[in-house]
Amino acid sequence: MDNIYAIIPVTTFKNAKTRLSPFLSEEERENLLKAMLHDVTDTLKKYVDKIIIISRDEDVLSYAESLNVKPMLENENSNLNKALTQAMKYCKGKVRKVIIVPSDIPLIGKTNLKMLIDASKNLDFIIVPSKGGGTNMIIMKPMAIRTRYEGFSYKEHVNAAEKKKLNPQVHDSFFMALDVNTSQDLGEIMIHGEKTHTRQYLKELKVSVESSRGEQRLDVTRAD
Repeated sequence: MDNIYAIIPVTTFKNAKTRLSPFLSEEERENLLKAMLHDVTDTLKKYVDKIIIISRDEDVLSYAESLNVKPMLENENSNLNKALTQAMKYCKGKVRKVIIVPSDIPLIGKTNLKMLIDASKNLDFIIVPSKGGGTNMIIMKPMAIRTRYEGFSYKEHVNAAEKKKLNPQVHDSFFMALDVNTSQDLGEIMIHGEKTHTRQYLKELKVSVESSRGEQRLDVTRAD
Protein backbone atom coordinates (compact mmCIF):
# COMPACT_ATOMS: atom_id res chain seq x y z
CA MET A 1 0.00 0.00 0.00
CA ASP A 2 1.33 3.45 -0.92
CA ASN A 3 1.59 6.21 1.65
CA ILE A 4 -0.22 9.10 -0.01
CA TYR A 5 -1.99 10.11 -3.22
CA ALA A 6 -2.89 13.67 -4.21
CA ILE A 7 -6.31 14.55 -5.59
CA ILE A 8 -6.81 17.75 -7.57
CA PRO A 9 -10.35 18.53 -8.77
CA VAL A 10 -10.61 20.78 -11.82
CA THR A 11 -13.91 21.90 -13.34
CA THR A 12 -13.08 23.26 -16.81
CA PHE A 13 -10.47 25.43 -18.47
CA LYS A 14 -13.06 27.39 -20.42
CA ASN A 15 -14.59 30.28 -18.50
CA ALA A 16 -12.10 29.76 -15.69
CA LYS A 17 -11.50 32.51 -13.14
CA THR A 18 -14.22 34.84 -14.39
CA ARG A 19 -13.52 37.28 -11.53
CA LEU A 20 -10.27 38.11 -13.34
CA SER A 21 -12.10 39.46 -16.38
CA PRO A 22 -11.67 41.94 -17.96
CA PHE A 23 -8.12 42.13 -16.54
CA LEU A 24 -7.39 38.87 -18.39
CA SER A 25 -9.08 37.51 -21.51
CA GLU A 26 -10.74 34.09 -21.54
CA GLU A 27 -7.73 32.54 -23.27
CA GLU A 28 -5.34 34.20 -20.81
CA ARG A 29 -7.36 32.95 -17.85
CA GLU A 30 -7.28 29.43 -19.29
CA ASN A 31 -3.51 29.58 -19.71
CA LEU A 32 -3.17 31.00 -16.20
CA LEU A 33 -5.02 28.00 -14.75
CA LYS A 34 -2.76 25.67 -16.72
CA ALA A 35 0.33 27.42 -15.33
CA MET A 36 -1.03 27.19 -11.77
CA LEU A 37 -1.87 23.52 -12.19
CA HIS A 38 1.66 22.96 -13.49
CA ASP A 39 3.08 24.55 -10.34
CA VAL A 40 0.84 22.50 -8.05
CA THR A 41 1.70 19.19 -9.72
CA ASP A 42 5.42 20.00 -9.89
CA THR A 43 5.45 20.47 -6.12
CA LEU A 44 3.32 17.44 -5.29
CA LYS A 45 5.42 15.10 -7.46
CA LYS A 46 8.29 15.52 -4.98
CA TYR A 47 6.29 14.13 -2.07
CA VAL A 48 3.40 11.88 -3.16
CA ASP A 49 3.13 8.47 -4.80
CA LYS A 50 0.50 9.43 -7.37
CA ILE A 51 -1.40 12.53 -8.49
CA ILE A 52 -4.98 12.29 -9.70
CA ILE A 53 -6.65 15.12 -11.60
CA ILE A 54 -10.39 14.54 -11.74
CA SER A 55 -12.53 16.51 -14.17
CA ARG A 56 -15.40 16.24 -16.62
CA ASP A 57 -13.48 18.41 -19.12
CA GLU A 58 -11.60 16.46 -21.79
CA ASP A 59 -9.19 19.38 -22.25
CA VAL A 60 -8.29 19.20 -18.56
CA LEU A 61 -7.79 15.43 -18.72
CA SER A 62 -5.60 15.77 -21.81
CA TYR A 63 -3.52 18.40 -20.03
CA ALA A 64 -3.23 16.08 -17.02
CA GLU A 65 -1.70 13.45 -19.28
CA SER A 66 0.81 16.00 -20.57
CA LEU A 67 1.83 16.62 -16.95
CA ASN A 68 2.38 12.86 -16.47
CA VAL A 69 -0.29 12.52 -13.80
CA LYS A 70 -3.38 10.29 -13.70
CA PRO A 71 -6.50 11.75 -15.37
CA MET A 72 -9.85 10.60 -13.96
CA LEU A 73 -13.10 11.26 -15.80
CA GLU A 74 -15.68 12.65 -13.42
CA ASN A 75 -19.00 10.82 -13.32
CA GLU A 76 -22.02 12.35 -15.03
CA ASN A 77 -24.37 14.55 -12.99
CA SER A 78 -21.60 15.14 -10.48
CA ASN A 79 -20.35 18.14 -8.53
CA LEU A 80 -17.18 19.02 -6.66
CA ASN A 81 -17.91 16.99 -3.54
CA LYS A 82 -19.20 13.99 -5.49
CA ALA A 83 -16.09 14.10 -7.67
CA LEU A 84 -13.86 14.02 -4.59
CA THR A 85 -15.84 11.08 -3.21
CA GLN A 86 -15.34 9.28 -6.53
CA ALA A 87 -11.59 9.90 -6.41
CA MET A 88 -11.30 8.89 -2.77
CA LYS A 89 -13.17 5.64 -3.41
CA TYR A 90 -10.57 4.86 -6.09
CA CYS A 91 -7.82 5.54 -3.53
CA LYS A 92 -9.32 3.54 -0.68
CA GLY A 93 -7.41 0.32 -0.13
CA LYS A 94 -4.52 1.57 -2.29
CA VAL A 95 -3.16 4.28 -0.05
CA ARG A 96 -2.96 5.27 3.61
CA LYS A 97 -3.70 8.98 3.15
CA VAL A 98 -4.89 11.41 0.49
CA ILE A 99 -4.03 15.06 0.15
CA ILE A 100 -6.78 17.12 -1.47
CA VAL A 101 -5.73 20.47 -2.96
CA PRO A 102 -7.21 22.89 -5.51
CA SER A 103 -5.58 23.71 -8.82
CA ASP A 104 -5.10 27.42 -8.13
CA ILE A 105 -2.53 27.62 -5.31
CA PRO A 106 0.69 28.20 -7.25
CA LEU A 107 2.69 29.17 -4.14
CA ILE A 108 2.26 25.69 -2.64
CA GLY A 109 5.96 25.10 -3.30
CA LYS A 110 6.83 27.91 -0.86
CA THR A 111 5.31 25.95 2.04
CA ASN A 112 6.93 23.11 3.99
CA LEU A 113 4.74 20.47 2.38
CA LYS A 114 7.12 17.67 3.34
CA MET A 115 6.66 18.56 7.00
CA LEU A 116 2.87 18.35 6.67
CA ILE A 117 2.97 15.02 4.85
CA ASP A 118 5.42 13.60 7.37
CA ALA A 119 3.19 14.82 10.21
CA SER A 120 0.16 13.18 8.61
CA LYS A 121 1.67 9.76 9.29
CA ASN A 122 0.83 10.30 12.96
CA LEU A 123 -2.14 12.67 12.66
CA ASP A 124 -5.62 11.77 11.49
CA PHE A 125 -6.63 15.05 9.88
CA ILE A 126 -4.65 18.11 8.77
CA ILE A 127 -6.38 21.11 7.21
CA VAL A 128 -5.16 24.39 5.70
CA PRO A 129 -7.74 27.20 5.48
CA SER A 130 -7.99 29.56 2.54
CA LYS A 131 -8.81 33.23 2.53
CA GLY A 132 -12.52 33.84 2.99
CA GLY A 133 -13.31 30.76 5.04
CA GLY A 134 -12.64 28.08 2.44
CA THR A 135 -10.33 25.05 2.48
CA ASN A 136 -7.12 24.78 0.47
CA MET A 137 -5.77 21.47 1.73
CA ILE A 138 -6.90 18.38 3.62
CA ILE A 139 -4.76 15.36 4.47
CA MET A 140 -6.72 12.37 5.79
CA LYS A 141 -7.54 8.73 5.17
CA PRO A 142 -9.65 8.24 2.02
CA MET A 143 -13.32 8.79 2.93
CA ALA A 144 -12.49 9.76 6.54
CA ILE A 145 -15.14 12.45 6.07
CA ARG A 146 -17.36 13.50 3.20
CA THR A 147 -16.04 16.80 1.90
CA ARG A 148 -18.17 19.91 2.14
CA TYR A 149 -16.58 22.30 -0.31
CA GLU A 150 -18.41 25.48 -1.37
CA GLY A 151 -19.17 28.31 1.03
CA PHE A 152 -17.40 28.43 4.39
CA SER A 153 -16.03 24.94 3.99
CA TYR A 154 -13.19 25.28 6.51
CA LYS A 155 -15.52 25.27 9.53
CA GLU A 156 -17.66 22.56 7.93
CA HIS A 157 -14.64 20.31 7.47
CA VAL A 158 -13.31 20.92 10.98
CA ASN A 159 -16.73 20.18 12.47
CA ALA A 160 -17.06 17.00 10.41
CA ALA A 161 -13.62 15.82 11.53
CA GLU A 162 -14.42 16.56 15.17
CA LYS A 163 -17.64 14.56 14.94
CA LYS A 164 -15.58 11.62 13.71
CA LYS A 165 -13.12 12.21 16.61
CA LEU A 166 -10.26 12.79 14.18
CA ASN A 167 -8.70 15.62 16.22
CA PRO A 168 -8.24 18.04 13.29
CA GLN A 169 -4.94 19.89 13.18
CA VAL A 170 -4.95 23.33 11.55
CA HIS A 171 -1.93 24.59 9.63
CA ASP A 172 -2.07 28.30 8.84
CA SER A 173 -0.04 29.08 5.71
CA PHE A 174 -0.05 32.39 3.86
CA PHE A 175 1.33 30.78 0.71
CA MET A 176 -1.10 27.86 0.64
CA ALA A 177 -4.04 30.07 1.63
CA LEU A 178 -3.51 32.16 -1.50
CA ASP A 179 -5.86 30.79 -4.14
CA VAL A 180 -5.94 33.06 -7.15
CA ASN A 181 -9.22 34.84 -7.89
CA THR A 182 -8.53 38.58 -8.14
CA SER A 183 -5.95 40.94 -9.59
CA GLN A 184 -4.71 41.52 -6.02
CA ASP A 185 -3.92 37.81 -5.85
CA LEU A 186 -1.95 38.14 -9.08
CA GLY A 187 0.05 40.89 -7.41
CA GLU A 188 0.94 38.54 -4.57
CA ILE A 189 2.14 35.99 -7.12
CA MET A 190 4.34 38.64 -8.74
CA ILE A 191 5.85 39.45 -5.32
CA HIS A 192 6.27 35.96 -3.88
CA GLY A 193 6.17 33.57 -6.84
CA GLU A 194 9.73 33.60 -8.12
CA LYS A 195 10.63 30.44 -10.08
CA THR A 196 6.97 29.50 -10.60
CA HIS A 197 5.35 28.89 -13.98
CA THR A 198 2.53 31.20 -12.92
CA ARG A 199 4.74 34.21 -12.27
CA GLN A 200 6.61 33.60 -15.52
CA TYR A 201 3.32 33.59 -17.42
CA LEU A 202 2.16 36.80 -15.72
CA LYS A 203 5.47 38.41 -16.69
CA GLU A 204 4.81 37.39 -20.30
CA LEU A 205 1.46 39.19 -20.00
CA LYS A 206 3.36 42.26 -18.74
CA VAL A 207 1.64 42.24 -15.38
CA SER A 208 3.36 44.43 -12.81
CA VAL A 209 2.73 45.35 -9.19
CA GLU A 210 3.49 48.32 -7.00
CA SER A 211 2.73 49.09 -3.38
CA SER A 212 -0.37 51.24 -2.98
CA ARG A 213 -1.61 53.62 -0.30
CA GLY A 214 -5.16 53.40 -1.60
CA GLU A 215 -8.04 51.11 -0.68
CA GLN A 216 -6.15 48.13 -2.13
CA ARG A 217 -2.72 47.24 -0.79
CA LEU A 218 -1.35 46.56 -4.27
CA ASP A 219 -1.57 48.41 -7.55
CA VAL A 220 -1.65 45.65 -10.18
CA THR A 221 -1.45 46.76 -13.82
CA ARG A 222 -0.59 45.58 -17.32
CA ALA A 223 1.60 47.39 -19.80
CA ASP A 224 -0.07 48.37 -23.07
